[in-house]
Amino acid sequence: MLPSLKAAFALLSLLELISSRPLMTTSPKLKLSEITHRIQQLNAGVQVPCNDTRVAQVAFTDRTLSEQELLCQAATALTKVTKCKKDYEPFIINLQSLHGKTNCSLSNENEIYLRNFLPELGNFTQGMYRRLARSAAQ
Repeated sequence: MLPSLKAAFALLSLLELISSRPLMTTSPKLKLSEITHRIQQLNAGVQVPCNDTRVAQVAFTDRTLSEQELLCQAATALTKVTKCKKDYEPFIINLQSLHGKTNCSLSNENEIYLRNFLPELGNFTQGMYRRLARSAAQ
């Protein structure tokens, strides 16, 4: 009985040690996948939180801008959503960690409803995910 108790205590101690350590940085593919999944979850609900909020439109189809610039602009646009900040915080964190910039240029000239912005962001991140997966397979 005593050896199994010692083994159980050692296992518990090991689990506590592992759980107390910060997680390793997750891969860009995982972050992109999480963004896409969260958007799908929000769109599957009755209503997107703060769906009538207007945010700056990001030109995701503009090929003159780098992916990092577009990710930065998307994060900047979402930081303007103040009412439902907790709903969009995971998006902002993942987007900021993907682009690695501190600031970017974003015009407020054209605005779009959040309910229309999210599917565009989802399509963009899904495309990035596919490109990463394709390049990793080669």
